Formats: sequence, structure tokens, C-alpha cells
Amino acid sequence: MKKKNTSGVSKYIVSFLEMMTAERGASQRTIEAYQRDLTDLYGFLTAHNIRLEKAKTSDLQDYMRTIAQQAMSAKTQARRLSAIHEFYRFLYSEDMIKKNPSDYVQSPKIGKSLPKYLTEEDITLLIETAQQKDDRLYVMLEILYASGMRVSELVGLPLSAVTQDNKTISIIGKGNKERLVPLNDLSRKALDKWLLLRELKLKRGRISKWLFPSYGKEGHITRDGFFKALKTIALCAGIDVYKVSPHVFRHSFASHLIAHDADLRSVQKMLGHADIATTEIYTHILQDRLKKTVEKSHPLAYSSKKDSL
Repeated sequence: MKKKNTSGVSKYIVSFLEMMTAERGASQRTIEAYQRDLTDLYGFLTAHNIRLEKAKTSDLQDYMRTIAQQAMSAKTQARRLSAIHEFYRFLYSEDMIKKNPSDYVQSPKIGKSLPKYLTEEDITLLIETAQQKDDRLYVMLEILYASGMRVSELVGLPLSAVTQDNKTISIIGKGNKERLVPLNDLSRKALDKWLLLRELKLKRGRISKWLFPSYGKEGHITRDGFFKALKTIALCAGIDVYKVSPHVFRHSFASHLIAHDADLRSVQKMLGHADIATTEIYTHILQDRLKKTVEKSHPLAYSSKKDSL
């Protein structure tokens, strides 16, 4: 495993990450997540002139309150606190600290949150802006919105995933399970153009097995690269960048399909959900539509509005 660059990171965090790698066999992605979370804590404490190894329970509680005020999800807060617990347990077990300050810091309650999604108008604006600015991002957004695939599935699509007629795309999802998802006319046309552009963009004589190749070590555009490009396009489109993410596209795909009366089972298959209960969370869209329909069409709706004037 390639050693993570830890220059500029607290020596205590470095020791913890080395332990996680050597003794627990943590994956590179897990190590990177721990480093991000603990570096954020380190930055907070340093800004308040508190040394990482001298932090008190009240300091950690202040940190948790601060990230909660940043509208961070309860799930992300819980993950941050889990990293803090692991970190300080390690310091305590190695006699680097005399007392574990994280013992009495409680995790936030995690409710069943509804998926965030964009309006159809926002999606259209993002795709149209990408069409003017970035050929590769444009076709990726068309495919993402047409298929609802995960961003990891999108960036790692091999060229062979595209069927000969470009009407469907083969996706290898979680558990190495394959699913075929139909593409709409817009995404097919965008894909046709991209397949021609793709050859021109590759250096002469270079061959790539990826649908969206790049010259980085992965050989294809990365999740981070796609995320940054999406944020840039959102900024150009005048859409709040904090509302936009690859997963929000996936939520929007499912929400808009159901809003237009798509069958829940069909949406489940396209999303690659093993359990339909996971897909059922999108039925909140149906509830919103029903409420609006009642407000608009109910015989008492007009008189209620008139009375309020």
C-alpha cells in the first residue's frame, strides 16, 4: 500500500495512522478519511491555542458544537466523533495521555433523513452550462442523470460498458453485480459525440480501456476530479455549490422519475438497490405531489385562500 503523505500533520495523528495501517490493515480510503477528520480537529484546537494531546472533554464538545452549527449532517458528525474516539483511545493505550478526553463526548442522534435533490430546472441548467464549458463533464452529467448510477460507477466505466447501439449501459455495482440501465435520447446523442471526441483527446497512439480516460495514475477521471469539475460548473451556472454533489444527481434522478409516476421496482433496479426499502425513501416526492394537488384542486382550497386575504 502506498504510504500516505502526512507532511504537516501532528506527530500524534501520524502515529495513529501508522498503527491503523500496520496493525488493523485499514484501507487507503479509511486512512484518508481518518486523516481528514483528525486534521480538521487539529486545526480547530490549534486555532484556539489548544494542543491536541492536551485537549479536554469540554474542548472536544466545543468542536462538536461548532461542526453541528456548520449544518453538517448527523451522520458526518457521528463519523467525526468515531474518529476522535479511536484516536484518543489509541493515545491513552500508548500512555501518550493520562486521561481520555473523548470518553464522555456523545454522538449526535442520527435520524432517517430525506434525500436532498435538485429541481429539474437546476439539473437542466447544470447540464446546459457543462455543454458550453466542458465536453467530458457534459456527457458524464447526461449519463449520470439518465442512469442514476453512483459516481464511483460512473468514473470507472470501461469503454466496453457501452452497448453497440448505445441504448443501454452496463454498470458493475456493489457486490460486483451487473445491471443494464437504458439511456435516454439526450444521453445517447451526447455519448455518440463523446466517443468521437474521446479518440481525438487521447494522445496519438495511446489506447485506454476507460470510457472517460485521463493521464493520472488511475487512468480515468477520479471521483475528486469529477466533484471539482461539478462544483466549478455549478458556480458558472449560478447554483449554490453546497447544494450540488454527484450523489445529489443520483437522488434527483430517482426523485424526478418517481415524481413522473415511474414504477418503484424499476427505479430500484436502475439504482442497484438490493432492498426496495432503500428505494422507498424517494416516495416522499409522491407525498409532496399529493399535498400540492390537494391544495390546488380541493374545492375548499380557493375559499381558504380568499379568507386569508
